[in-house]
Amino acid sequence: QVQLVESGGGLVQIGGSLRLSCAASGGTFSSYVVGWFRQAPGKEREVVGVANYNGGRTYYGDSVKGRFNISRDNAKNTVSLQMNALKPEDTAVYYCAAAAGTFRWSDYAIGERYAYWGQGTQVTVSS
Repeated sequence: QVQLVESGGGLVQIGGSLRLSCAASGGTFSSYVVGWFRQAPGKEREVVGVANYNGGRTYYGDSVKGRFNISRDNAKNTVSLQMNALKPEDTAVYYCAAAAGTFRWSDYAIGERYAYWGQGTQVTVSS
């Protein structure tokens, strides 16, 4: 099993940037596809970004394309999410997750494919 711990959340102004990090332990990190998801109050969880085993293939949710970047460092067992040009609608709790199985690439956008989750970190975008 892998344990995930997010960090880097906080309050940021509209148009600002923030970098989230997720540290993994307890498993072979490079054997997991990893993703970032978010959930705002009263809304469903949505995918933000996904990175394959070596980070060479990525996927982004439509609402963050061109603004967010997911990257991973398997040597350090970390996955990061660089968030730029932040908007109020980006306000949410952000979760790091690792998928335990092998699925079609498009299925990694689905939260139910992920077996391991961090505790979440709050991101608030405000003027």
